[in-house]
Amino acid sequence: MILAYGVANLLQSAAAARTTVHHTFDPALLVRLAGQRTYLLGIGCQTLGFVLAFLARRDLPLFLVQASVAAGLGVTALLGVVVLKWSLPAAEVALLALLLAGITALVLAAQPAHSRPLGPVVILLLAVSVLVIAACGFFAVRLHGALGSVVLGSLAGVGFSAAAIAARPLANEHSAAGFFANPLLYLLVVHSLLGQLLLGLAMQRGSTTAAVAAMDAAGAVPAAIVGLLLLGDRIEPGRGWLAVLGFVVTLASVIGLTRFAEPQHHHATTPARRSDARAGLRAATTGR
Repeated sequence: MILAYGVANLLQSAAAARTTVHHTFDPALLVRLAGQRTYLLGIGCQTLGFVLAFLARRDLPLFLVQASVAAGLGVTALLGVVVLKWSLPAAEVALLALLLAGITALVLAAQPAHSRPLGPVVILLLAVSVLVIAACGFFAVRLHGALGSVVLGSLAGVGFSAAAIAARPLANEHSAAGFFANPLLYLLVVHSLLGQLLLGLAMQRGSTTAAVAAMDAAGAVPAAIVGLLLLGDRIEPGRGWLAVLGFVVTLASVIGLTRFAEPQHHHATTPARRSDARAGLRAATTGR
């Protein structure tokens, strides 16, 4: 899953950097991106990562899975070095080592268990959150520069976080009929598409580094909290400190890597102006 998302980050962000900047909350951006072979290859890798993440959520707590999704940026950084000949600063090596240590700590702290079902009130809140996130995105798309990147990236992270929350109990459906009749399936799809649109818009703004940092924080933290409070996510007895330490180290390492996981050049996205949309972003997720 981490490897698939890492490749998807590289391909999708490169495609977004070559697409004309959208200043409206327009789903047509996804259509335009889909016209690029690079983006479609990235979507294929993201789909693979999505399926593997969905299967992982059947037994693993969200604090582990969501942190691992974010860790795909580490793979993106390594691919940038190997394939695109990016430089490899010493700080990046240290961050990659911390990322590996953080994920290892989470693996040791996580206790596999099936999810508890979500009640109708929580499902209703997930449905309402689609409208709230979309409404916020409608206004946030008017923002530019680093502020626009942070706000849109945060909204994308919230959408992916909601998709992850829906996916955890859905993964424990035992029959095809129950799976397709479960409203969580459709909430998962809608939140994922909304997050993908917001991520594409955030990638085109002034600071994609800020967008990724905001998306990782907004995507991982709420899902981890909801998982522990409502879904029955478990930590091995006596290892709560290890789970907290691993989660903080992993997220901090991912945010730090956004500084380095980017190409050494800029792409023109409109005839009149250049954006600094950069490769090395994680596309999200969905269900991240």
